[in-house]
Amino acid sequence: MAVWIREATPKDAAALVEIYAPYVRKTAVTFEYDVPSVAAFSGRIERVLEKFPYLVAENDGEIVGYAYAGAFHPRAAYQWCAEMSVYVKQNARRMGVGRMLYDAMEAILRMQRLTNVEACIAVPSAPDAHLTMDSVRFHEKMGYRMVGTFHQCGYKFDTWYNMVWMEHIIGEHQTHMAYPERFPQIRFCDLTRSEKKRFANSNRDKTRLSGE
Repeated sequence: MAVWIREATPKDAAALVEIYAPYVRKTAVTFEYDVPSVAAFSGRIERVLEKFPYLVAENDGEIVGYAYAGAFHPRAAYQWCAEMSVYVKQNARRMGVGRMLYDAMEAILRMQRLTNVEACIAVPSAPDAHLTMDSVRFHEKMGYRMVGTFHQCGYKFDTWYNMVWMEHIIGEHQTHMAYPERFPQIRFCDLTRSEKKRFANSNRDKTRLSGE
């Protein structure tokens, strides 16, 4: 699979809703009950891009996954942290798409001067038809570590689910920190040559970067 990672646009909304819908309807991966409309999803993309990266993965012109970051908390002291999310098309899972998206996301977030990335993940308390531990295992492979658990805080499919926080430190914590930059000030094609080389090598040269 030769995957092209690029910045998302509101015009991608319909394709992204198609990827997201099975997660809403059939799983507890997301705690959303209803599939958002294309118009609503387009608005979500626009709002994220005001400050954070929103990326899609394409294979032969077909979008097979997407990832985005958002504010961890609105208070000023949290601005060096972001929350990460990733969704991969059902028939493209376990092919490295999620890793490619996360590698690209973290490279950009480093450029924005962020230090911490967090992931909020639903987990089952017992074997469950709608939820597995796959997301936790994926994040562990990406270098995330478990930092907290909320018990029975999400209710879906007549079942109570736990939620865990996982964290990855991607930057240096200094006494005097420069303020983060917004994503519109950074562009994916602005990745340095060394970052592009590191990213490509980490994915065995299977990924092409837009802007090269």
